[in-house]
Amino acid sequence: MPRRVRKIGVLTSGGDSPGMNAAVRAVVRTALEEGLKIFGFQMGYRGLVNGIFRELDFEDVGGILQKGGTFLQTARFKEFEREEVQDQAVDVIEDLELESLIIIGGEGSIHGAYALSRKGVPVIGIPASIDNDIYGTDDSIGVDTALNTIVRAVDTIKDTASSHGRAFIIEVMGHNSGYLALLSAIATGAEAAIIPEKEFDYRTLAKRLNKRYREGLTNSIVIVSEGAARGFHVLKTLNELGVDYELRVTVLGHLQRGGSPTFYDRIIASRFGYRAVHAFLSGKSGVMVAKQCDNYNLVSLEEVVNNRKEIPEEYLKMAETLMWEY
Repeated sequence: MPRRVRKIGVLTSGGDSPGMNAAVRAVVRTALEEGLKIFGFQMGYRGLVNGIFRELDFEDVGGILQKGGTFLQTARFKEFEREEVQDQAVDVIEDLELESLIIIGGEGSIHGAYALSRKGVPVIGIPASIDNDIYGTDDSIGVDTALNTIVRAVDTIKDTASSHGRAFIIEVMGHNSGYLALLSAIATGAEAAIIPEKEFDYRTLAKRLNKRYREGLTNSIVIVSEGAARGFHVLKTLNELGVDYELRVTVLGHLQRGGSPTFYDRIIASRFGYRAVHAFLSGKSGVMVAKQCDNYNLVSLEEVVNNRKEIPEEYLKMAETLMWEY
């Protein structure tokens, strides 16, 4: 009797991140090289529950390494929080006789992976979130590309700000984490970063901006994380406090999610995918592949979902030191 070919699945879930395609490519090619069958679910958990999948081969992942987004597509699927919906997913996995499911996504997606794991499904998570808010890993897929996109945008906006003598408030993503706002503020020499992790004094900011204006500095940049405040709220507050600069708001929005992934994101995504398949082959499940320094380790999903990732204190202190003093 011929030996049964082992089968695994892969999906991308939640908000898209540049480098997801590189991770899927690595999963597929590593699995095929190891003699496995690999099935890709479309539209994340929604596709898993509804049984929307196809078997993947080498040609399916050719030419996608440099493309942003995810060719498997993704979706936010809040219904997956319900136990009866999770049971539907378990039925699909059992009907396909999958021995493992590799889930690529952000914090919510990792919580979904943990829920499946508790129901006995062998799952392995790969962190992909431009917010870099997933506990246990130094970096997630897409963070580097998003930061580079923000920095290029801020540098461009500074040109027009200087031409008109304006201050720009630039709103970036980050629902519960100010990582993007803080790091991009440091990298662009912004005057302030408004983030959810720290209380912010708008009166002090207004004084800082007015001092710069009166000293003849032709531009000022304030970067705000959407999880701390919305850009137009910051503008309204500063206008009420009386800022001499003419103020403008730029909301970068989904611009931050797209674009060709950087070298760094392509490499870490490829390493995540390769490591995930080999974790399965070594009998691991209920874990997430995590980048810790230059090592790619396995962290239990339970540990990931029960802890909150904090911005390193060094970054917070560095920002206070390097930003313009008032």
